Amino acid sequence: MQIPAQIIDWFSTRGWAIHPHQRALFDRADAPATLLIAPTGGGKTMAGFLPTLSELADGGHEGLHTIYVSPLKALAADIRRNLTTPVTEIGLPIRIEDRTGDTPASRKKRQRADPPHILLTTPESLALLTSYEDAPHIFSGLQRVVVDEIHALAESKRGDQLMLALARLQSLRPGLRRVGLSATVEDPAAIARFLARHPDPCEIVEADPGPDPDIAMLQIDEKPPWSGGGAAYAIPAVLEQVRKHKTTLIFHNTRAQAEIFFHNLWLANDEGLPIGIHHGSLDRVQRERVEAAMVRGELRAIVCTGSLDLGIDWGDVDLVIQIGAPKNVKRLVQRIGRANHRYNAPSKALLVPANRFEVVECVAALEAVKAHDLDGEPRGTGPRDVLCQQILITAAAGPFDADTLYTEVTSAGPYATLTRAGFDACLDFVATGGYALRAYDRWQRLLQRPDGMWQLRDPRASQRIRMNIGTIQDTDTLKVRLRRNRGGKPLGEIEEGFAASLTPGDTFLIGGQIVRYEGLREMVVEVTRRADKKPKIATFMGTKFATSTQLSARILDMFAQDSWPQLPAHTAEWLALQREVSQLPQRGRLLIESFPHDGREHLCVYGFAGRNAMQTLGLLLTKRMEETGLAPLGFVATDYATLIWGLDAPSDPTPLFDIDALRNGLETWLAGNAVMKRTFRASATIAGLIERNTGGQRKSGRQATFSSDILYDTLLKYDPGHLLMQITHEEAMRGMVDFGRIEEMITRVGSRIDLLRLSRLTPLSAPLFLEMGRVPVKGAAEERLLAEESARLLTEAGLS
Repeated sequence: MQIPAQIIDWFSTRGWAIHPHQRALFDRADAPATLLIAPTGGGKTMAGFLPTLSELADGGHEGLHTIYVSPLKALAADIRRNLTTPVTEIGLPIRIEDRTGDTPASRKKRQRADPPHILLTTPESLALLTSYEDAPHIFSGLQRVVVDEIHALAESKRGDQLMLALARLQSLRPGLRRVGLSATVEDPAAIARFLARHPDPCEIVEADPGPDPDIAMLQIDEKPPWSGGGAAYAIPAVLEQVRKHKTTLIFHNTRAQAEIFFHNLWLANDEGLPIGIHHGSLDRVQRERVEAAMVRGELRAIVCTGSLDLGIDWGDVDLVIQIGAPKNVKRLVQRIGRANHRYNAPSKALLVPANRFEVVECVAALEAVKAHDLDGEPRGTGPRDVLCQQILITAAAGPFDADTLYTEVTSAGPYATLTRAGFDACLDFVATGGYALRAYDRWQRLLQRPDGMWQLRDPRASQRIRMNIGTIQDTDTLKVRLRRNRGGKPLGEIEEGFAASLTPGDTFLIGGQIVRYEGLREMVVEVTRRADKKPKIATFMGTKFATSTQLSARILDMFAQDSWPQLPAHTAEWLALQREVSQLPQRGRLLIESFPHDGREHLCVYGFAGRNAMQTLGLLLTKRMEETGLAPLGFVATDYATLIWGLDAPSDPTPLFDIDALRNGLETWLAGNAVMKRTFRASATIAGLIERNTGGQRKSGRQATFSSDILYDTLLKYDPGHLLMQITHEEAMRGMVDFGRIEEMITRVGSRIDLLRLSRLTPLSAPLFLEMGRVPVKGAAEERLLAEESARLLTEAGLS
């Protein structure tokens, strides 16, 4: 196949030439699977679509030819705009449409009967399409699937579900070709295995990565604080950078931090520079308004979160600022790529540490970026709750044969190692609900016919299955609206747990403005606007990230240096003082400091295993200390350390770290803890045991929690080995408690534990006391009390 002349001419009229990687991908158009890794601005989207445009140029194809899948609805809409331009200007007879949760029902219905040539969609919408009995008609002409930002999908259950959907499409269209597009991949071979139909090979095309980014730490005269994540000290310096650039993206790791920073930035914005905020909890209309203003080049800065991580082309963005340590080098590289969407032009980025320790982490991340050393945790096997949902999706489309479905499922990369026994356990659960639930009709969902085929027991169940397709399990949220007689302007959403903590009169931040909580009516949070300069309660939670294993290792390598010329003087002096009065943590060893403070014994464990794992370690160690009579009173954890305080200190901490004892302690703790119930609820919803959407009504978080808690307690008592209990345990260990990183740390350290008995707190432990102090101090005196406590602690640690 040749690229048609009219497409070549269009490139020429634009003054463009086809890049070598675009040509390489085109030359592999008939390969079963191809992965393209190219830098932002390198024309990945055009590379992915060039074979499709060429094949459709003569107008001879009827129906759906190519499906494009992206992680974001906004990205699908952006690609439609960008793809429509060349198609229109060249005059190609190609119809392009998107299909997401925002697409009107009338258009969705028409797309099934008369699909466009190119359909742009998301994993959830594609899974829904495969669930219809007319799926063979919808996909009858399908030739190619293009998966954009595949690295982002490969890290979540959405990617697992997508690969199962592709396996279904491959069964319908055996000659289907797969293309993956990505800018940041730490292990191309692993992503290739994820994308390809097992055991087919996947060809990898790597583009010239272009120049290294222009990345540095923002130079600020004021020293960063010892704790906290807001980076308020950096507001003047950030505002100065905004003035110097056309458009600046200011990334934060959580929605809470983004809201607070935007509010402070706006208060300092005396010139009235146009500044916006963008994150996943804002109302869709407000997000789209910000996106449109960005495309038009009307905003000088956008404070944002992961909602803008991925490949939307924002045009004139010429600077990216990362507030707070990036926690993950790959995420940082992805965000840097948002600046300067031009091939072979360096992206410009600045890092702003939120506190003193993050200075070290930011420098480690800078060095990793310059060394092209991306991080990423190895992928596990495909989760079984997603497989259970896939069996239901398959049943909704019509009768199926178990042997055929097992072959299909194991052709998906994440499920290539699934045993037949594992598959049959999922099939039995979906069919009957499992041993303890067999007596209940509501969970008797499948039956096996005399000919061996499986089908829905009640065909009407297909509608309920379709209403609950998806793996996204965001924290339950409630709509926030301005109070009016008949429902005012929507502002966004807040977590249900945060809403439950509010009392009338409380003020908080959303969409960059302060609002007053007035009450809850019909599951809507009603608020009024306030002109306060400071909210009483900061904001809702949002997502938290843990520092990656590779970045933690780099920090420990930095500690091993004799001196730190790459660090600011104040941070280098801090580390030197730590080495003088104690020692710095080392790779392959575990440092534990023991010292008295305020009449209590303190134990500081420097595990560098990430926040979730260090939090879990605190729970397990305090439990172990309780068992040995050491009377712990509490603990606090960060990404790098856990600080425990109590009445006594251990003379020998080694027995506390016995891996079998810690694992047993974890099992006991998990059995009666809310973590397991929360994890069970998520897995049970994905697996189809709990329906969040029923007949057009969505259960509130409280309703879903009530029903899932009853189910959990029932299974724990009568069927603790139930499949869903097994899945819950696997998910809890992998996700919320991150026990794998504790095991990795203990294996790496072995018996090499350094216990230092000291007379007072140390420089490296001091920030943890400030973390602890932030929790109980509330109200108008918060900042003054915190400042006084900080000064006292730092003086004691020799850091004043």
